[in-house]
Amino acid sequence: MSRKSKGINAEREIIHAFWKMPGWTACRVAGSGSMKYPAPDVIAGNATRKLAIECKSTKSKYQYFEKEEIKQLLDYAEMFGAEPWIAIRFNRDKIYFLKPKDLKKTEKRYTADLSLGKDKGYLFEHIT
Repeated sequence: MSRKSKGINAEREIIHAFWKMPGWTACRVAGSGSMKYPAPDVIAGNATRKLAIECKSTKSKYQYFEKEEIKQLLDYAEMFGAEPWIAIRFNRDKIYFLKPKDLKKTEKRYTADLSLGKDKGYLFEHIT
């Protein structure tokens, strides 16, 4: 399975999970990451909350984010009035939802690992 397919599958899993929750809706954003405008991978919400979610799935215990990628998520969330979230699945483990401020910042990028996901991350049932 390609890296892109893994990411798309994680996005779809998140979308289905939101739709199973009463009052919630979600959709994938076509072209996210490949157009000049900031856009998250998934937008979800209900009558009182809006979430902008960047999704990743990795075989590794680490996930890296370019600074521009996080900046675009934050910019979009601010313009749309949504909460920015990072959803990461590490090596077939659970999907952990992290706030961008909880990512580790290095000189060139942001990073997250499985221990950060378990320590600071939220499971799906805790963000809805």
